[in-house]
Amino acid sequence: MTDFRDEAINMLLRGRIEAGDFPSAVYLVGRGREAVYAGALGNAVVEPERIAADTATIYDLASLTKVLVTTLFAAILIDRERLSVDARLSEVLPEASGSAFAGTTILQLATHTSGLPAWRPLYLLAKDREDVLNVILNTLPAPERDVVYSDLNFILLAFVIEKLTGQRLDSAAGELVFEPLGLRDTFYRPTIDLRRRIAASEHGNQFERETCEREGYLGSEDAREKADLWLRKEPIWGEVHDGNAYFMEGVAGHAGLFSTAADVFLIARQFMPETTSLLRPETCNLFSRNFTSGKAEDRSFGFQLATTKDSTAGSCLSPQSFGHLGFTGTSLWIDPVRQTVFILLTNRTHDHGLPLVNINSVRREFNSLASHIFGDKLLGL
Repeated sequence: MTDFRDEAINMLLRGRIEAGDFPSAVYLVGRGREAVYAGALGNAVVEPERIAADTATIYDLASLTKVLVTTLFAAILIDRERLSVDARLSEVLPEASGSAFAGTTILQLATHTSGLPAWRPLYLLAKDREDVLNVILNTLPAPERDVVYSDLNFILLAFVIEKLTGQRLDSAAGELVFEPLGLRDTFYRPTIDLRRRIAASEHGNQFERETCEREGYLGSEDAREKADLWLRKEPIWGEVHDGNAYFMEGVAGHAGLFSTAADVFLIARQFMPETTSLLRPETCNLFSRNFTSGKAEDRSFGFQLATTKDSTAGSCLSPQSFGHLGFTGTSLWIDPVRQTVFILLTNRTHDHGLPLVNINSVRREFNSLASHIFGDKLLGL
């Protein structure tokens, strides 16, 4: 990777670090198979000690897990004719038979049109990782199947992958994604020896605890005891931030993946027909096709499309572009027309009290600025 920083992007991100939006940022912009420029700013860890970020810093990717693992793996199974976008859940997951989601399709899960709610504190509702499936399948679906972005869709989709492969998601992804791509810094459940390379997260799960209180989940003594068990109070550093993923042994379809910007780029190339090595080129059409026209968001298979109102794609990416965000402060956008990838990793939940800063404006400005600068570099300006 060419470690060529762009000063305009550095100025943008340095300003937001100084404003307290996030303590660190690592970015990478690439075209085709090559990373064009990358940079790192700020401190990946502020407490309990200060550690500067660099381009090899490992971030908790949060919901980027949904696309970098679950979406890509589902597409591999579709590519190999072991799964179909039109397959009903009961056909590939026998446990779903008789549930309200028996007829829900793989495409509805991948486009967030299943009727599942956005979130549930599964650590308060389920006995263990296996029982999570039962809790989700017994959730009451919304009568209208508009787009409702939901972690539960991708937790279910991961259970489908595990059923079809006979392996837990981390083992399956290691075998069919991480190892074939030669990824060195991408994994679930990082080991303790990697901790100093990892960007730290929130001081405890205070955001989730307040959400549970606000939504009425902590009314009983039993619920409060479970919350004290699963919602941490110490700085979260080297462990997954998301409470449900933490409860699910650190391995889930919606969160749990750790990686560097360089490795994210290697995975992101798999979604473009010209650079994929894991999929047939035509399968990549799934990621730029709008399956939810006329609904609340424009969604492709796993991704939000740039044509969604108020998306974070920015003003310069093509309408066919697709992307995803992560709660910890991560962002990935892919422009298949220009074969460009825009990666911005921050740890906005670290060294910041509630409420956390909404950094969508920073994501838009980064993508627009990077796209503009990238165009100039291609022209030799």
